[in-house]
Amino acid sequence: MEAKGYKKLDTWVKADALAKEVYKATANFPKDEIYGITSQLRIAALSVPVNIVEGTGRQGRKELKNFLNIALGSLAETEYLLEFCKDIGYLNEEKFFNLEQLRSDTGKLLWSFYKSV
Repeated sequence: MEAKGYKKLDTWVKADALAKEVYKATANFPKDEIYGITSQLRIAALSVPVNIVEGTGRQGRKELKNFLNIALGSLAETEYLLEFCKDIGYLNEEKFFNLEQLRSDTGKLLWSFYKSV
């Protein structure tokens, strides 16, 4: 079976990896945060690949660009939330560095994709 169009995009591959790593990292957050920062960070990170998928499934460049813009906003939210979680001790330096590197790489690819549309 051939991969869907979005699965061929380096931007989506990186965003998907980020979302999965955020889910893994937040599994160790305090249980009383399940409806707080855990949920907020997961939603923000997952919104990036989801909006890429939705945008590529739409007709026309204008709609794609709109969904990529939403993905960029979600990525910015993810950046802040990762820093917040590090600052309050939910992420150690190594885990934060790895997630932040993945987020940064995703951002570079996403911005290039957005500009090319």
